[in-house]
Amino acid sequence: MTKGNAGSTYQPPSGGRDLLPLDVVQKRWIEDRLEEVFQQWGYHRIITPTVETMDTLMAGGAIERVEVIELQIGQVGEQRLGLRPELTASIARAAVTRLASVTYPQRLYYNANVFRRSAKGAQGGQQEYHQAGIELLGSSGLMADAEAVLLMADCLRAVNLSDANIVLGEAALTYSLLAPFPESIRETVRQNIAELNRVGLETLPLSEELSAIALQLMDLRGTPTNVLKTLANDFALNEHQQTLVDRLKRLIELLSSRNSPPVTLDLSLIRPFDYYTGIVFEVVSNQHSQLLGQGGRYDDLLAVYDPNPESKGFPGIGFVLNIDQLHQELVSSSELPSETPPTDWLIVPKGEAAASAALDYAQKARASANIVRVELSLDFEQSVDEVRAIARKRNISRIAWISDQVLPEIEIVQ
Repeated sequence: MTKGNAGSTYQPPSGGRDLLPLDVVQKRWIEDRLEEVFQQWGYHRIITPTVETMDTLMAGGAIERVEVIELQIGQVGEQRLGLRPELTASIARAAVTRLASVTYPQRLYYNANVFRRSAKGAQGGQQEYHQAGIELLGSSGLMADAEAVLLMADCLRAVNLSDANIVLGEAALTYSLLAPFPESIRETVRQNIAELNRVGLETLPLSEELSAIALQLMDLRGTPTNVLKTLANDFALNEHQQTLVDRLKRLIELLSSRNSPPVTLDLSLIRPFDYYTGIVFEVVSNQHSQLLGQGGRYDDLLAVYDPNPESKGFPGIGFVLNIDQLHQELVSSSELPSETPPTDWLIVPKGEAAASAALDYAQKARASANIVRVELSLDFEQSVDEVRAIARKRNISRIAWISDQVLPEIEIVQ
């Protein structure tokens, strides 16, 4: 290989990217504030493998194989492995296999990267994402639903992101309202509704009555008051559907009385992973219309991983916040750090004879009670002016000139 090819050859793989020091500082700023909120609400961190079996990752068929980046297949008979496209399935697997004896509810949070095969041209072909989120396992009540949504709202406040909107749906209600459609075309109708594809719905081979219902379902979004009024007036709800609507009303009342971001009720909201059984929600920025996070209830998922065929598993609800999108939303504001933390001390040995004394002095400074950033000058040949220029350029506030014979000379960099 020639040197001329190096610039084009040694790049991140397709779908990956490097995070440079300032990127990392800003990312950590976001993650630290989210983690503080998770802990304030009683959540504990869980770490699951980056690589899982395909059976785990596909969550009993709820996640399509095309979403998963599958690793190279090994010898015949070996388990097929892939990179996790999300964390909920892995945590559900861990809860069933490793947390069987703990008390519930379990409050778990994570901060991790995920990998998803992107559609051509989607987000520049990005396939690696950074996420932070929670899973609340073992409770199916209204209070658990409220906790998940209000915790997400608290996370937005922690990063000073106030210009956002919560989009709330109800997967069980939406699926129930799709029941009149023939099973052979129901999934196509569902996908067109989820994509807000009016033209697609209008061209499906549906009766006039079913076509009207499909278009009504797609338009069931807006202020909670208006959507609930349309449901009551235009749909003949059965007892089960009315129960779901009543619970949705109570949830909205709890949210509206607790300073959550504005809520849009959207019964066309259908999450891409097909394991949701109750409320689903997204948080969208108003300024750039970015999807900052999403989540929902998945009461049947844990049973997928339970070896007992009679087990009904545990109910669960969770959400994920997309660190990459939060970063993009905040980077133009004054909230994120604008530079990496400067070094406090530059320790400079005055010649090779002072090397040992310089190493000892640097280590003593690092061992102080406060966190101190200490760098060691590595070049004995640099002039005083060169050292001072480097310190100024790197915003280093103090230089310690070290000799092997006398006390250090401390200089405040001007």
